[in-house]
Amino acid sequence: MRAALNVVATGTLIVLSGIALSGCTSGAEPQPPRADSTAPVIAPGRPGEEARTLSPSEAATAVPAPSANAPDVTYVQDMIVHHQQALDMAVLAPSRAESAKLKSLASRIADTQGPEIQWMRTWLQEQGQRVPDHHAAHAGMPGMATPEQLDQLKAATGKEFDALFLRLMIAHHQGAIQMSERVLTGGSHIRIEELANDVAVTQTAEIGRMREMQAG
Repeated sequence: MRAALNVVATGTLIVLSGIALSGCTSGAEPQPPRADSTAPVIAPGRPGEEARTLSPSEAATAVPAPSANAPDVTYVQDMIVHHQQALDMAVLAPSRAESAKLKSLASRIADTQGPEIQWMRTWLQEQGQRVPDHHAAHAGMPGMATPEQLDQLKAATGKEFDALFLRLMIAHHQGAIQMSERVLTGGSHIRIEELANDVAVTQTAEIGRMREMQAG
């Protein structure tokens, strides 16, 4: 009788173990959360505009095409020349400016626009487009200082240099913003849109600092 009970108990234990194991493995493992395909997309605004929320259908068509068009290429070619003049003015500041704030600003301009020139040159080469000489002709390009104004800047020192530098660089930055707004309207390459937005935002902020220096 005892042996029979042992057999029954053992059999019961085996059945219960099997049920326990089955309970552990029968349920599906939890899946990692997935992004909701209907989630809205926040689109940054153009310079001076607020960001707005896009629906998924709008977002699908809001991304610029990966291919470049003529406005993209023209913008990059012109901006290389435009940036180079800003560097030509900025390198004068350490030996001619009186204001420490102006010297610091000029250094930031050089640190930002120098690498951007290199990126733009590389981008044009990748697109099989002409890379302009740093001092190529720039007739009609907004914000560019004339040769006579550059000569005046090179000859100035102290407060005279500071005042002329601020006046010329503010106009120069305004020209770069105008060029950037133009390509944001007519361009098609996403990397150029990113560049134009960066230029517009950065130089708008620098204009604000330069105007504060003028007022001070």
